[in-house]
Amino acid sequence: MKLTTKGRYAVTAMLDLALHQDGGVVTVADISQRQQISVAYLEQLFGRLRRRGLVESVRGPGGGYRLADPTAQIPLTQIVEAVNESIHTTQCGGDPVQCCKGEGQQCLTHDLWEALGQQIAAFLGGITLAQLVAEQRRKEAQVAAPLRLAARARPGEPLHG
Repeated sequence: MKLTTKGRYAVTAMLDLALHQDGGVVTVADISQRQQISVAYLEQLFGRLRRRGLVESVRGPGGGYRLADPTAQIPLTQIVEAVNESIHTTQCGGDPVQCCKGEGQQCLTHDLWEALGQQIAAFLGGITLAQLVAEQRRKEAQVAAPLRLAARARPGEPLHG
């Protein structure tokens, strides 16, 4: 599989955008700072995401990016494919003419890798950005609950809800 940094960073950036847009826009600089991804790299990714209709850009002061569709309508495969990432796991990349051994001949394990690629595509296609947002918010709530409890406690009293 050729899921490289580009695909992983695109999903990460889209998740960050979904978590922070709150009806407005998010700057690439803010995403860069939170996710430790260079601004230049994010600009390349967002250019591709914009061209594929996944994000909208707002220019000028206070500009940035926002999601073009609700998170429930954005499967991860759409994000990965928008940045030109291939989900093919075969050596030939799914091209029957340029198959593994050339001249249309498949290598011995072609079907195995093809099946793996289909499983990966189905897995990523079955997960939406909304699901990632919900999971991240659940994780954040689990971390925040003990902190809220500790903030309410008085010195010397046991911590319990």
